[in-house]
Amino acid sequence: MDSQTWHNWANSAGATPRRFATPSSVAELSSEITRAASEGLHVKCVGAGHSFTPIAVTDGVMISLDNLQGIESVVPNADGALVTALAGTRLHELNPRLWDLGLAMINLGDIDAQSIAGAIATGTHGTGAQFGGLATQVRALQIVLADGAIVDCSLEDNPELFHAARIGLGAIGVIAKMTLQCAPAYMMRAVEAPARLSETMANLDEHIQGTDHFEFYWFPHTDRVLTKHNTRLPVDASPKPVSAVRSFIDDELLSNTLFEGVNRVATRVPSAIPKINDVTSRALGAREFVDRSYRVFASPRRVRFREMEYAVPAEALPETLREIDRWLETSGFTVAFPVEVRFTAADDLWMSTASGRDTAYVAVHQYHRRDHRPYFDAVEAIARAADGRPHWGKMHSRTAADLRPTYRHFDEFRSVRDKYDPERVFDNAYLQQVLG
Repeated sequence: MDSQTWHNWANSAGATPRRFATPSSVAELSSEITRAASEGLHVKCVGAGHSFTPIAVTDGVMISLDNLQGIESVVPNADGALVTALAGTRLHELNPRLWDLGLAMINLGDIDAQSIAGAIATGTHGTGAQFGGLATQVRALQIVLADGAIVDCSLEDNPELFHAARIGLGAIGVIAKMTLQCAPAYMMRAVEAPARLSETMANLDEHIQGTDHFEFYWFPHTDRVLTKHNTRLPVDASPKPVSAVRSFIDDELLSNTLFEGVNRVATRVPSAIPKINDVTSRALGAREFVDRSYRVFASPRRVRFREMEYAVPAEALPETLREIDRWLETSGFTVAFPVEVRFTAADDLWMSTASGRDTAYVAVHQYHRRDHRPYFDAVEAIARAADGRPHWGKMHSRTAADLRPTYRHFDEFRSVRDKYDPERVFDNAYLQQVLG
């Protein structure tokens, strides 16, 4: 395919690669990488473009895996089944296919537009204090390396490669297939309700330990939040989905159409934002519904924004939010987007933002027509003071020098990269920034 300009979803990164490739088989993927390497071109793989960082940007060959989709095999086991899927499969396509097989992902993020490989490579995590991110569900990978070799890896086979590639940032190779531990299908009860931030924080342990998947949205310049308690139910639980009318009002009108209008007004009159947030948070009503798990996890997001998300030790969350609130009060900067707060269990993945510690995630957003930099810079400084780790697919300014101390396996990851991509076929400016 001829060269063309590519932009990510947020229009925060773009590229005009020398060549854009869409292989239809793993063999074709291998050939594309081999050809690019022989021509001295860099290679980057791109999924749905939902990373806010330039992690997929290249001036060489950009490879889309959109023609590598679908479930290849299902092997039942005591915990559900091992499902092998092609790497380009989008989450919003994978989830209903799993459901038809009587299966479900153990945990999911709050959007489902990504390819499964892109979500894994950047550390997509979801919420739930007893659950890990998506990469903790990976049991095996098939990777195409810089020399075109097609290699399988797992904890038993090529474990060093597996440890590095589970959250590989696109630096180790191109994932072609992955085997996921999936759970038996389950329903989920969602309870959404407005609350006070002060009350929510006072009872935080009860919320996160007493609910399978808990999160909340704090409206800056107010003491108001929207809480979400999602509880797993048996697959035969009676569904009580949101009605078509309520879904349109809440998810389309309020969360997308009206929210877009609110942000346009806020862009023109930033001083009105505190009042807008107060009115908006008061207008939110409680709702409860029961639906398939994947339908509860994900929400439509059509308002364009920039996002930065930091993973801080769970115990550092209260002070982190207090410092953000303090900065907003003293700086005079106004923010219309809610701050999203989620939780995950510690894991043992080398480059996971939850590696070695129970984690709270603080995600800040800014409407795409407003300057995000003062806000993001301030939040980043606050999160760094708490030993925060930036989400690999969301905006930040961290570098290898200051990331290395917070990741115990950072040097091991770089050693694996040196071994499997010594010529830096998969390199780009973002990887140079975060890995050196």
